[in-house]
Amino acid sequence: MKLWSILGNSQKLDGGAMFGNAPRAMWAKWSPPDEHNRIALACRALLASPLAGKTVLFEAGIGAFFEPKLRERYGVVEDRHVLIESLAKAGFAPQDIDVVVLSHLHFDHAGGLLAPWSEGQAPQLLFPNASYLVGREHYERARHPHARDRASFIAELPQLLEATGRLELVEGAHSKLLGDSVRFHYSDGHTPGLMLAEIVGPEREDGQPHGGVVFCADLIPGRPWVHVPITMGYDRNAELLIDEKKAFLSDKLERNVHLFFTHDPECALAQVVRDDKGKFGTTHEVAELQARALAA
Repeated sequence: MKLWSILGNSQKLDGGAMFGNAPRAMWAKWSPPDEHNRIALACRALLASPLAGKTVLFEAGIGAFFEPKLRERYGVVEDRHVLIESLAKAGFAPQDIDVVVLSHLHFDHAGGLLAPWSEGQAPQLLFPNASYLVGREHYERARHPHARDRASFIAELPQLLEATGRLELVEGAHSKLLGDSVRFHYSDGHTPGLMLAEIVGPEREDGQPHGGVVFCADLIPGRPWVHVPITMGYDRNAELLIDEKKAFLSDKLERNVHLFFTHDPECALAQVVRDDKGKFGTTHEVAELQARALAA
C-alpha cells in the first residue's frame, strides 16, 4: 500500500475564528495573518492504494462548487477544482476511486465531491464508481442540522449520496467495506459524530495495532492545534474537544500512529511527541506524500 497527500482548493479564513480564545499575539506566530486577519489553510485529502484491495480517498476538500459570491465569502482561493488536478498528478482519475471516507460533511471537507459550479447547473457528484463512508451519528446531524451549523452543510449532499446506492453509514470501529484495514475513532467536540479514520499499521503489540496513520480532520486541523488547549471558534463544545484531543493524542503516541493534517498548509504528516511537562507536539514533519509506503 502507498499513500499520497492530495491537495484540494485552499482557503483563507479569519485567524481569530480558527484559534478560538487564543490571543492574536500567540496564534499570529504560528499562522501569520494577512491584512484582513485571515490565515492560509489547506484542504488536503489522503489517498491510499491498495487498501483492503481498493483505492481509497479520505475526504475531498472544499472543491469549487460555490458560486463566485460564496467562494469569495468563504475565502476559497482558486476557481478551478484543484483536487481533481492533484489526483491526476498522482496518476488517478475520479473513476479510479473505489471508496471515499468522509470524517464529516462540512463543506470544506465534502465540497470536493461535487463538480465545479456552473450557472444553472444542479450539484452533481464527481466520483462515478465510489462508495461513500460516513458516520451514522454525523449523517443524522447533516440531515437535521442545528441553526448554529446549518450553513456548514451542503443541503443537497445527503440526497446525492443516498441516490448512488453506495452509501454506508458506519457505526463502531470498523466498516463493512474496509473491514479491519481501517479503524474508526469518534469525537463530538467539533461536530456530533466526527469520524477519525486510522489506517491500521503493520505491527502488533499486546494485541493493539502500531505504526499506522490517522486522518485528524477537524479534531486537530494542523500542528498548532496539537497543543491541547487550542481550539477553534467553529467547535461546538471546546471543553469536550480538549478532553477528546488529550485522550486521542495519548493513544496515538502510545501506539506510534502518525497524524495526517488536512488544514495545515505546510505539513501533511507528523509524529506526535510529548515533553517532560506533558505538552504534546510534533516531530518528523513531512510536507507531502508521494507513493509513500505506510511504514516508511
